[in-house]
Amino acid sequence: MLPIVNHPDYVAQIGDDHRFPIKKFGALFDLLQKDNILNKENLHIPEPAQYLDLTKAHQPEYIQKIDNLSLSKEEERKLGFPMVPSVKRRSYMATGGTVLSAELALRYKLACNTAGGSHHAFSDSGNGYCVFNDVAVAAYNLLNKHSVKKILIYDLDVHQGDGTAKIFENNDQVYTFSAHSKKNYPLVKQKSDKDIELEDDITDEEYLNTVSKSLEIVNKMNFDFVFYVAGVDIHKDDKLGKLNITTEGIKKREKMVINNFYKNKIPLCGVLGGGYNKDFNHLVYLHSILHRTCHEILSNEH
Repeated sequence: MLPIVNHPDYVAQIGDDHRFPIKKFGALFDLLQKDNILNKENLHIPEPAQYLDLTKAHQPEYIQKIDNLSLSKEEERKLGFPMVPSVKRRSYMATGGTVLSAELALRYKLACNTAGGSHHAFSDSGNGYCVFNDVAVAAYNLLNKHSVKKILIYDLDVHQGDGTAKIFENNDQVYTFSAHSKKNYPLVKQKSDKDIELEDDITDEEYLNTVSKSLEIVNKMNFDFVFYVAGVDIHKDDKLGKLNITTEGIKKREKMVINNFYKNKIPLCGVLGGGYNKDFNHLVYLHSILHRTCHEILSNEH
C-alpha cells in the first residue's frame, strides 16, 4: 500500500472565516480513510521538523521569529496567516511530514504527504500561506543524510514556486521546474532552472501537452529523486486559479506525471500544493487524486 503521512496538527486554528481552507487537511484524511486508501497499516505519523534540518533551507533568525511568534505586522501580512501557536506547530509538523514522506519514497518508490508544497517560503521569510519551505528542507535532508545526488522539484501548482527557485538558485544538485500561470501571484517571479508560463484560461489539451513535453525534457536528465508539487489550483473553479482545467484533466495529469517517474524507477514524494476551489468538498476530492493515483499504481504492481 501507498505510505501516507498525516498528523492532526496539519489543521491550525486560523479562524473559520479565513480565506485559506485549512480544514481541507483533516477532511482529506477522512476521505482517504473512507475510500480505503488509508488505514492503520499505511498511515505514518511525522515528528516535527528538526531545527538543524530547518537551518539548511532557512535563516536561523527567521526560524527564531517563528519560534517566538514574533513576526512583525508586515511579515504576518505577507505570510497571510496569524502567527499563533497552532500555525507554528502546523509548520513544524507539515515540514516533518514531507521529510518523512521523502524517506518513505526512497524505500517504497512512492509516498505522499497529506500537506506540504509550501513553495512561497524563502530562506528568510514566509509568504503566501507558506511558513517553512518543506520540500526544500526535505531535499536537503536527502542530500545530506541519504545517498541521493540529484533531485528534481517538479512543481505544477498554478503559482510559481518562487521561494524554492530562490533557495536552490546556486545548487547544482537540485533542479527546480515550475509550470505556472503567467499573470498570477507572485507578482515578481524568481528564476527556476526551468519555468513554463501558462496563459489565462488554458484548457486540458494544451495544458496536458505542455506537461507531457516537460516530462520529455526532464527524462533526459539523470535524477535519482523527485518531489512532485501537485497543486490543484489549476482547476477551472479555483478562486485563485485563472486556468481552465477540468477534474478529468487533473486526473490525467496525475497519471501522466506519476507513471512517468515510476516507470523510470525514480522515487517520487507527492505533496499537496495549493487548492482554493469554490466547492470545499470537491477541493478535498481534487487533492485526493494524487493519493488515489499513487495508490493505484502501487496496487497494480502487486
